[in-house]
Amino acid sequence: MPLPKPLLLSFSLLFAAPAFAQNVAVIKFPELQKRLARPTDTTYVVNFWATWCAPCIKELPAFEQLRAANAGKKVKVLLVSMDYASQLDKKVKPFVKQRGLKSEVVLLNEPDPNSWMDKLDAKWSGALPFTLIINNKTKQRATFEQELSQTQLTAALQKFLK
Repeated sequence: MPLPKPLLLSFSLLFAAPAFAQNVAVIKFPELQKRLARPTDTTYVVNFWATWCAPCIKELPAFEQLRAANAGKKVKVLLVSMDYASQLDKKVKPFVKQRGLKSEVVLLNEPDPNSWMDKLDAKWSGALPFTLIINNKTKQRATFEQELSQTQLTAALQKFLK
């Protein structure tokens, strides 16, 4: 006997999970600092952004394209949300899901940016977006306190991959 249509629809919706559900970890600065200090030959492209920052949102596809284009290389894209931790479930996770972000996303839970920003980069004023490209093995480091286009981002990374 076939199931009634409303019941069948409810049943199928119950199992219609998204193919990709991004997990967003909440971290403190020491954990981020530890991750960025690893003595590996991996180049980290770290973008500091927020859901309320229009230039940040505009440049996010460039980071996703960079991640996809360098999938087989020792390049890791890390998107660091500067939203409040209280916004994790209401704003950040839905934003990440809606945009289909596949790069690793973390939320930096540090209410006082002045306590850690200088440790990351003494020249950073705190403006978003902010991007750090770092390779500890080659001792290369570049920072950008501006919105980056796909071309600018790719060119900046190429200097690390030579």
